[in-house]
Amino acid sequence: MVFSVLVFYILTIAGLFVLRRKRPQAERPYRAIGYPLVPALYLVAATAIEIILLIYRTETTWPGLLIVLTGIPVYLLWRRSGGPATDSGNPS
Repeated sequence: MVFSVLVFYILTIAGLFVLRRKRPQAERPYRAIGYPLVPALYLVAATAIEIILLIYRTETTWPGLLIVLTGIPVYLLWRRSGGPATDSGNPS
């Protein structure tokens, strides 16, 4: 469970860097404390935990990883079937 949750935490923090680069003038309703150092340290620490879990707790991490990875084809099928566009710039 922890492994699967950490994957999404890592993606969320990585998204912070992507959005700040792609949309530097966007409104910032809250501040990322210590940006960019603290979020970068979190990414490194969480990735290290993921690697350690994969090495030492393989029997419990692979099922969670497989469940998360099954979401990728589901997402791609959903997008192909006409799911809402996310890059339109207009809130839905």
